[in-house]
Amino acid sequence: MKRIYGFYLFLLTVCLVTGCSTGDKKPITVPVSSAKKPLLMEPFRYHKLIEVSPGQDYDVLSWGRGSSKTGAFAILHSDSAAVKYTTTTGDLDGAIVDVYNSDMDLDGNPEIIIQAKGKDTINYTNIYAYEFGGEKAQKLDFPKLTRSQRKGYRGDDNFYIKEGILMREFPIYDGNNTGAKPTGAKRQLQYGLRNNSFTVKQLSKDSTSTSGNKPAGTAPVKSSASIERSTSSTKVSKHKGKKTRKHVAEKKHNKKRRRHRS
Repeated sequence: MKRIYGFYLFLLTVCLVTGCSTGDKKPITVPVSSAKKPLLMEPFRYHKLIEVSPGQDYDVLSWGRGSSKTGAFAILHSDSAAVKYTTTTGDLDGAIVDVYNSDMDLDGNPEIIIQAKGKDTINYTNIYAYEFGGEKAQKLDFPKLTRSQRKGYRGDDNFYIKEGILMREFPIYDGNNTGAKPTGAKRQLQYGLRNNSFTVKQLSKDSTSTSGNKPAGTAPVKSSASIERSTSSTKVSKHKGKKTRKHVAEKKHNKKRRRHRS
């Protein structure tokens, strides 16, 4: 009896270790959920964290209900070392595309630059810039494009930071209306900061004229026939001029003779 009991106990142990089923079963795999970016709750639309230095964080958010074309933004400055927290807000036109951090004037005070894309037919860009010094935030007026810089401009701006300097480039079109087509050239601008005012410098040379196919500064070539006509007309005009001066001199001489006789 003990032998039979021991045999069954042996079989049970083998079944537990190796499995008593003859069919091939695949191992059970538990799907690993991919990490998703946390969704923003209404009425918030955008969030980006800018870490300027350890303990100096700037959370940039946008929010608004109803219209998607307008709203507001907030820059939340967390100074965890000094346990100070400040908030800077403003009206927002369009949707935030990206946020940049720089120190263009090298004064140790960071600039937070918000790029928003306007909801219009040519996707204009709106820039909101602030310089933070301690607990204060000073708004910086971003310069508008000049008349020459706007020539052939139809949006699609690309901003980026290069060696602490704000760069901007956009494609040039053959006009400013809705039917304009890209020329293949790009305009590149460099923005600096001096005395809390932006400076602008155009780095690129527009390789394509937006007014026509002729390169700027070139005069039309005259044919040989037109050159001959212009030369002959010049000679005739000179000859007529000589005759006119001679005729006037003769008139003056005759008047003097008449006065002398009288």
